[in-house]
Amino acid sequence: MSLRELLVLGTAGAVPTPRRNHNGYVLRFDTHGIVFDPGEGTQRQMRLAGLSAHALTRICLTHFHGDHCLGVPGLIQRIARDQVPHPVRVAFPAEGARYFHRLRHATPYTGRPTVIAQPLAGGHPRLEGEHDLTITARPLRHSVPCYGYRVAEPDGWTMLPERLAHHGVTGPDVGRLKAQGHLDTPRGRVELADCARPRRGQAVAFVMDTAPCPQAVDLARGADLLVIESTYLETEAELARAYGHLTAAQAGRIAAQAGVRSLVLTHISERYEAADDARFLAEAAAHFSGPLHLAADLDRIPLPPRR
Repeated sequence: MSLRELLVLGTAGAVPTPRRNHNGYVLRFDTHGIVFDPGEGTQRQMRLAGLSAHALTRICLTHFHGDHCLGVPGLIQRIARDQVPHPVRVAFPAEGARYFHRLRHATPYTGRPTVIAQPLAGGHPRLEGEHDLTITARPLRHSVPCYGYRVAEPDGWTMLPERLAHHGVTGPDVGRLKAQGHLDTPRGRVELADCARPRRGQAVAFVMDTAPCPQAVDLARGADLLVIESTYLETEAELARAYGHLTAAQAGRIAAQAGVRSLVLTHISERYEAADDARFLAEAAAHFSGPLHLAADLDRIPLPPRR
């Protein structure tokens, strides 16, 4: 059975707290293990979550503020130490290439991990490397170059056994019908639409440090799951504006505008305590009426069931 879930390794903003590690998220999507913004302590959180370095296939960095990338040196060295056999692609804003080089070679280590750098430039780059997923990025509005990401599965078809039987399509012919879109049988030509119904591919959007902007809505459009920063409450809206961040209410509005199915709030400022958690949920829920989750370290959040 395929596994599709968000594994949360850390949920803090710039400063970790006793209950919130620095950022770190892993999207487990079938055979893919996509790491987003590994901050300090990522390796330890992986150990606590029971996640092997061999499960990682890609790293996506939104930007080069330390809470989003200082786990990169340890992660790359862990990939080398554990002799991960497959290539691991690392996407990041091209303007920060010098920072990635420093992180990748921060200290000497043994082993030669196959790490493939993928610097991002332009308004809507598409990442190469996955044949069964489309990963795109959009520039966000922060104090340094920053990209958000969207991971999308292609639309497909769900085969209907009763319709296949009606048309006499069995065995290997089912696969041929799905691959070709039609099949010539002794009874005549059968079209795929005669024996299947369309299945919308699932999509996940990841929006970190940003002020409200159209690109955030575009990334999240129709997503099954939106993971989004909500650093502040509305009482600190002016701080959010000054530093290029979102409030929980703004995150809720983005999710509502984009028609998101499920919303995950994260990247919480160290100024807030556990007693404030309900306020984050309430402020977002004032604008977004769907399933809502305030992320906590080591949460496992499944993707919503297909529509």
